[in-house]
Amino acid sequence: MLNLEVKEELRGLAKKVKLLLLDVDGVLTDGRIIYDSRGRDSKFFDVHDGMGVYALSKAGIKTVLITAKGSRSILPRAKDMRVAEVFADISPKSSVLDKILKKYKVDIKEVCFVGDDLVDICLMKRVGFPIAVFNACPEVKLAASYVTLRAGGRGAVREVAELILKSQDKWRDILAIYDV
Repeated sequence: MLNLEVKEELRGLAKKVKLLLLDVDGVLTDGRIIYDSRGRDSKFFDVHDGMGVYALSKAGIKTVLITAKGSRSILPRAKDMRVAEVFADISPKSSVLDKILKKYKVDIKEVCFVGDDLVDICLMKRVGFPIAVFNACPEVKLAASYVTLRAGGRGAVREVAELILKSQDKWRDILAIYDV
């Protein structure tokens, strides 16, 4: 019975989501940053996570990226996924929250944020649905309403997208796009 209650509580939180905020390193990527001999960085993104963000956009739920560390590799990936906006080199991350709420006309309770590390706690404590990826640090997991079953950069964002879409009864519409 307790498990069903927790599941219903999560569905209730996910049902309210109108805007998804994501950290990048450790959430959309596996946390590794590779530098080439010229000092240019590369990041690993999971195609399934990208499909999750794209599906949210098709369902009318915007995604915004907020990262403490900017990178040229983020922008092309954000464009591919149909991300609404990218905030890079932001510290503390909560410093842009009021601007985002106003611009996207959402209440704080309608915002989901997915994080993995200490720099994310300031946002997690403020949003309606804070989520930690499976491999997040313990402090982030404690601040979360939900911890994903998948690791950051390994399908965690797709898991969150499906949770939101299924809770809002929009998953079948996404499947219909692909004739499933």
